[in-house]
Amino acid sequence: MAKQQFVIGLDGGGTKTAAVLADMNGNVLVEEAGGPSNFQIIGVEKAAETILALIERCYRQAGCALDDLVSVTAGLTGAGRSGDQQRMREGLITAAKQLNVSLRKVIIESDARIALEGAFKGKVGIILIAGTGSIAFGKDREGNVHRAGGWGRTLGDEGSGYSIGRDGLNAMTKHLDERGKDTLLTDLIARTFDLSSQEKIITAVYRENFDVASIAPLVIEAAEKKDPEAARILNKATFELSEHVRALLLKIERVSRTRHKIPLAFIGSVITSESVLTKILRHKITFSLPQISIVQPAASPAYGAVLLAIQSVARTP
Repeated sequence: MAKQQFVIGLDGGGTKTAAVLADMNGNVLVEEAGGPSNFQIIGVEKAAETILALIERCYRQAGCALDDLVSVTAGLTGAGRSGDQQRMREGLITAAKQLNVSLRKVIIESDARIALEGAFKGKVGIILIAGTGSIAFGKDREGNVHRAGGWGRTLGDEGSGYSIGRDGLNAMTKHLDERGKDTLLTDLIARTFDLSSQEKIITAVYRENFDVASIAPLVIEAAEKKDPEAARILNKATFELSEHVRALLLKIERVSRTRHKIPLAFIGSVITSESVLTKILRHKITFSLPQISIVQPAASPAYGAVLLAIQSVARTP
C-alpha cells in the first residue's frame, strides 16, 4: 500500500503567515497561522524561522511524519523576482538543515501568484490587486500566467492606495495655493493628520516617511460626501485599474477565445470594501468589459500555494 503524501502551502506577509497542510487530492487537513514572513523587511533568517515553525506545527497536528511531506510552497510578499525567490529558498533550506530538518521540495513564489491560483482553484481567471500598490495577474487556458502593472510607485501603481493618496495630497496643496478648486480633502487631511500648513505638510511628507497611502480612505470619504475633486481622483484611479484588467483580457483572448466570461476577483484593501470606489470600479468594468464576470475568490492564497505544491509533485519525474 502506497504511503500517504502531503503538501504544505503558505501565504506570508508583513503581519502574519497562513499555512495549510493538505493531501495530494487537495483535501485540507490542518490550517495554522503565525507571525510575519516578509523577508525583505525582517530578513531571510527570521522569515525562515516563522515558516519552519509553521511547517512543524502543521505536520505534527496532522499526525504525519516529516518524510510524508513531499512539497512546501510559500507565496511571500516581496518575492516577485526570481533572484529574491532563490535567496529566500536557499535561506529556508539552510535554516532547515541547521535544525536537522530535510525538506524534499521547496518552492518560493510571490504572494500574488498564489492568490491567482487560489482565487480560481487553478483555472482561468484574473485577479486585480490594489493595496498600497497595484498589479494584476491572469491565467489563460494553456496555464500561462500574464501580468499587468506592478511597476512600483515611481513608474506605476496607478489606482493604488499610494496613487490615490498622492493625488489627494496634491489636490490639497493646490487648494491651499489657490491654484486648484476648493475641496473637502483640505479639512479632512488637516484634521486627521494635523497637516494644517505648508511647513507641516512638507515636513511630514519629505522628512518623516509619511504613509501617503493612508490618505486614500479620506479621498474615498470625501467622494462619498460628493466632493468633486475626490470624485475626479477616484474616476482616474478606477479607469487605470480597469485598464489593468483590459490588458490581461486581451492577453488571455490571444491564447484561446471562449464564449464563457472570464472571472475577475478583487484583492487588496483599496477595492475589497463596499466603498464608492469599488462601486465605480465594478460599474466601469461591467459596462466596458462585458467579457468579464466579477466574482469572489474561490479559495485563499494559502490554498493556492497548496495547489502549486501538488502540481510541482505531479511534474516531478
